[in-house]
Amino acid sequence: MNTRLLQTVGLPGALVIGLGSILGTGVYVSIGLSYQLAAGGLLTAIAMAAMTALFNGLSAAQLAASHPVSGGTYEYGYHYLSPFAGFVAGSLFVLAKSASAATAAAAVGWAIANWLGAGPIVAKVTGCLLLIGITAIILQGVRRSNIINALLVTISLAGLAGFVVWGLTTTDRTATPVVLNSSTVIEAAALMFVAFTGYGRIATMGEEVKQPNRTIPQAIVITLAVTALIYMLVGYALMQLIPPQQIDAARFNLAQAVNAPAIGTLVAVCAVAAMISVVLNLVLGVSRVILATGRRADLPAATARLNASADSAPVASWVACLIMLVIVLLADVKQAWTLSAFTVLVYYSITNLAALKVPLGQRFIPRWVSVLGLLSCLGLSIFVPTLLLLYGFTAIAVLFAGHRYWRASRSST
Repeated sequence: MNTRLLQTVGLPGALVIGLGSILGTGVYVSIGLSYQLAAGGLLTAIAMAAMTALFNGLSAAQLAASHPVSGGTYEYGYHYLSPFAGFVAGSLFVLAKSASAATAAAAVGWAIANWLGAGPIVAKVTGCLLLIGITAIILQGVRRSNIINALLVTISLAGLAGFVVWGLTTTDRTATPVVLNSSTVIEAAALMFVAFTGYGRIATMGEEVKQPNRTIPQAIVITLAVTALIYMLVGYALMQLIPPQQIDAARFNLAQAVNAPAIGTLVAVCAVAAMISVVLNLVLGVSRVILATGRRADLPAATARLNASADSAPVASWVACLIMLVIVLLADVKQAWTLSAFTVLVYYSITNLAALKVPLGQRFIPRWVSVLGLLSCLGLSIFVPTLLLLYGFTAIAVLFAGHRYWRASRSST
């Protein structure tokens, strides 16, 4: 039975995957959550998040180029650190990105519920149906998924262009003064960092990318540069349109900042398309990490099975979908996104530790880049709200205990 996925993704496809994973919940929803915290310091928070993402993206690119397999830091942790580090990284990735996907699905649910004049039950059911439908699409193979993804990314960019042009040209402006509060700006940067981390989907699909040692680094750097520019433009436009105290964190999207019906409708429709794209990419990325854990027997062997054409992993994809469904049902948009922030910061801390172990002859970035990535992740993580920190550390403790028990039970059979 074939256990290796086919290499079908070139640089354009990798860019589509990266941009499709990023330009959704982060720019249409999370930027509002960060604006509520940072107020006039929003652009500073975006810049801090972008620099953190650059350091971490280069570390991820280094690892993906030197060890190009599906699974991301789960595999890198195993290869360069220890089985436990790999297991924790994989588990945190699944949790973090499942929470991000749940945020996107819930935001789509709320958007459609608002259009229908319905309440939270309709919003949650819609989010769940979206996850199930996206998983069914992914089972058709990554090449077909990329065609849909490219269309959704194009629609997303059109909505962002409309929002920025409106924000910079409208005469009905309420510019927010630049007043910095260091603690809230750093917390906002932690939330915005998650909005940049879609580049990780490129790395987690290492074995499906053509010429991974060249394609993956190029795709990550280009994706981050384009994303940072877009976020800065959108953030500046948002600051011209609405004061931060008017942000409704539970159900915000950019369309709420636009008081022109035609432009607002365009932005709202494009926001839905963008977040559908995020769900598609995250189900794909999470399923690849679950696939990798099945290969190493950290999960049941069934999760490592591929379909007959070796272009999708059915069991792993449905497991990813199930985890996301649970989060949609239990958490609201802000809770899901903040949980994702903490877990992804710890995940990328492990990424940087693994990158420091790459032998000198295989390196194309200096070690200080990974050191700065590690320090920035740890620094941002302590500004996550205390309750979410408690949840996050509890999850890590449970993972540790579960991993020890699973390994012990396997060795005794």
